[in-house]
Amino acid sequence: MSAQHNRARRTAGTAAVLGAALALSACAGGSDAPVGDPETPSEPVDLRMTVWTADETQLALFQSIADAYVAENPELVSSVKFETIPFEDYTTALTTQLAGGNAPDLAWIFESNAPEFVSSGALVDLRPVLEGTEEYAFDDLVPSALTLWEDGEGLYAYPFSNSPFAMFVNTDQIEEAGQPNPVDLVADGEWTFDAARDIAAATAEKSGEQGLVVRDFEYQSWENLATVWSGWQAAPWSADGTQCTFTEPAMVDAMTWFHDAVFTDAAMPEPGTTADFFAGDAAMTITQISRASALDDSFHWDVVPLPAGPAGKQNVVGQAGVGVFAAGEHPDVAADFLAYFTNAENAGQLAAYFPPPRQSLLNGESLADANPKLTAGQLEAVVVEGVEDAVTKPAHKSFAKLSETVRAELDALWVEDADVEAVLADTCAAITPLLED
Repeated sequence: MSAQHNRARRTAGTAAVLGAALALSACAGGSDAPVGDPETPSEPVDLRMTVWTADETQLALFQSIADAYVAENPELVSSVKFETIPFEDYTTALTTQLAGGNAPDLAWIFESNAPEFVSSGALVDLRPVLEGTEEYAFDDLVPSALTLWEDGEGLYAYPFSNSPFAMFVNTDQIEEAGQPNPVDLVADGEWTFDAARDIAAATAEKSGEQGLVVRDFEYQSWENLATVWSGWQAAPWSADGTQCTFTEPAMVDAMTWFHDAVFTDAAMPEPGTTADFFAGDAAMTITQISRASALDDSFHWDVVPLPAGPAGKQNVVGQAGVGVFAAGEHPDVAADFLAYFTNAENAGQLAAYFPPPRQSLLNGESLADANPKLTAGQLEAVVVEGVEDAVTKPAHKSFAKLSETVRAELDALWVEDADVEAVLADTCAAITPLLED
């Protein structure tokens, strides 16, 4: 079976079980009431937190923070285990655990699925614990970073990662092709998607490699194209999630630009072509700033903000939250651990990989202390300014169903002679019933 069919089956499976799993998890938890200070259990408990990273350095950092919590709270916790689930299978595996009555105590959650998790009642309200924890400094959290995880006065996950999307550039390839350095274009106010397209096409022709890669898109994860269409102020559906907007002129223009960049300008890889910027296979890539850890000294590189589109520059962040399940065995202890895991001191450590939602840490110098591969200037331009007025990738309470339907409809767009307007009209026709549910 092809990778495409495997992915479709996984996504369809997620769509089928997510709602049911969350409903069962909420019922099993008995209540979505906020948790308070943990009661001392009869004996110390074991906590389990699901994550999608397999990076040994990141996991070691998590464990060091957890071990410190265990040492300080031996009457509450005997151990904290971090369970890695592969990124591509993460939500499917998590919802399977929930449906099977095996809810983890804590879990990372994709921003795309945030509305469904938050509204389900499966997560506990963290606001009382975070606000009530001594020296947590809840007021230091950037209000806009919390919005996706709020429902009324409740806060149902902590946005532990607020990683802006940026453009990494292979300055060796660009220079060898005689193209302008994107850093100079940023300084001159001329860094646009058209400029990036032209540089990518010329560099690819010279190097024999690829030009511009939207990392992790691969003609499957269409939501990653938000890093492009946001420059046109386009969106797949209305802010309230009830109306399809794929047929709006801004989206038609953005997707036409993307289609032409692939099939007419040869600035981006065609379907079926794999190119890893970090292995030297491309001149530029759009990805999250946290991917800088994959860079080495095999070529010279730089990082710049996302280009401006016809509607100007729009910052886009990939956000992930960590929540506590009401159906977990120890939600009060889990919430207390989460308050420790994300306090100001530990958020500073986590900032090495996951830009925090804390205003006090969102400055170039603080972030540079935790990110030795990036300079304070790069971090100020890409992370600090990138979080300001940023939008997230698409999210919806029915995202699992919507995601697979959109992916299937957009398959018709990834051919040279595609009718962009017609494909987008078909996409709206297919998802409108799901938006109206």
